[in-house]
Amino acid sequence: MSQQNRLVIFDTTMRDGEQSPGASMTKEEKVRIGKALEKMRVDVMEAGFAAASPGDFAAIEAVASSVRESTVCSLARAVDRDIEQAAAALKNAERARIHTFIATSPIHMQYKLRMEPNAVIDQAVRAVKKARGLVEDVEFSCEDAGRSEIDFLCRIIEAAIDAGASTINIPDTVGYAIPEEFGNTIRTLIERIPNADKAIFSVHCHNDLGLAVANSLAAVTNGARQVECTINGLGERAGNASLEEVVMATRTRQDLFNIETGIDTTHIVPTSRLVSSITGFPVQPNKAIVGANAFAHESGIHQDGVLKHRETYEIMKAEDVGWGANRMVMGKHSGRAAFRSRLQELGVTFETDAALNDAFARFKDLADKKHEIFDEDLQALVTESRSASLPDVYSLVSLESHSATGETPVSEIVISKDGAEHRSKAEGSGPVDAALRAIADVAKSGANLLLYSVNAITEGTDSQGEVTVRLEKAGRIVNGSGADTDIVVASAKAYIHALNLLVSTNDRTHPQNDGV
Repeated sequence: MSQQNRLVIFDTTMRDGEQSPGASMTKEEKVRIGKALEKMRVDVMEAGFAAASPGDFAAIEAVASSVRESTVCSLARAVDRDIEQAAAALKNAERARIHTFIATSPIHMQYKLRMEPNAVIDQAVRAVKKARGLVEDVEFSCEDAGRSEIDFLCRIIEAAIDAGASTINIPDTVGYAIPEEFGNTIRTLIERIPNADKAIFSVHCHNDLGLAVANSLAAVTNGARQVECTINGLGERAGNASLEEVVMATRTRQDLFNIETGIDTTHIVPTSRLVSSITGFPVQPNKAIVGANAFAHESGIHQDGVLKHRETYEIMKAEDVGWGANRMVMGKHSGRAAFRSRLQELGVTFETDAALNDAFARFKDLADKKHEIFDEDLQALVTESRSASLPDVYSLVSLESHSATGETPVSEIVISKDGAEHRSKAEGSGPVDAALRAIADVAKSGANLLLYSVNAITEGTDSQGEVTVRLEKAGRIVNGSGADTDIVVASAKAYIHALNLLVSTNDRTHPQNDGV
């Protein structure tokens, strides 16, 4: 397949996706996502921003050591320290890429960088050369390209390619672009830059106007051959272009795009569920491709048409994106070996026997409550098990709830706080409200509850409920998650998880907060 007919899929779920408020991922969680992306045959995965924190560095290092088939990438500002940190974190990667960037719009250069345009070009060239001296594969991004002057973009991109960048990324950083306009920009750059044929042009679109996928596809139509995207469209503010939508749009409309990706689409839905479980961001039912309603037909006319001939109302097969794929069903008679084996197939490994034993004990507890345990249950179970590795300031000892028609619901909880047990009893508008009030009474954290959401993990009335609780304190936002067949218990677990996240250290640097 020629370069012109091949679309490179660059996934940034672990980097830009993690910049969603409350979506922080642990090292182990990033490895799980990385293995899932590798199974999907993603070309490039951006595992993080190595200079952001020791935790980010360690996570990139772990992903680079675990993933063999895909290129592993680290973001770096156009400064020596960032680039050196990125290279060090990627040292064990089979295929490594450094993705360095600098702002190019007048407003960013004037107010954020406080640099003259010529100085910005010089800085970009130095950064690309520095990165190129450390790894073979270098990507250069013009931050806020959507609001940059076209003449300046041509100058800095030509210089970056001459310096050794083999991928040039044109991000719509603030989601400002319109498809026709953005497509024209990409075509103009490719036509005007003398050495454009020596690099792959890429796009990275944000969804502030709901146009991230549309803008990405317009760019592809006009010559872009890499799209940067995330699972479920995750990302800061309104999110990024959704990987599943970009991939399936180009696959479904081959008549227009005449390009192919290397993606194994049957892993799209399982990966979507994994990311949702880890981040605590539920997938909306009407979400394209991966939403619960994506292939549901309520209308009698539609149902009749699909039964007679599927393509009357379906433009793709549900099975092609991973819906209804064969899943191993486990239960209380499943042994440790079967448990470990199935988790390995899902990309989950354990560093110690103690970690495996803890997860297996949780599995057995769940199996006593729920007859059939599906892959989604196992993913949620592992996520909860890994959450237990956080600083254990708070933990749930016991919970008792009472709710009856015509009576005020009451919850009584016992919580361990710094090793000491505390009992609290509270009333609420419902048993969940009462339970969270009782926990808050013990914690006295001063945190604000921003979000409470419930999602059924599988079908059936014995399904585990997966609860997400979002807390905010002093500008810091965290997402806590918990799962249980008892929704009140799941809610308490999620709230306590969020409290433990709040008290854990957080020294991450945001790549776009500072100049260079």
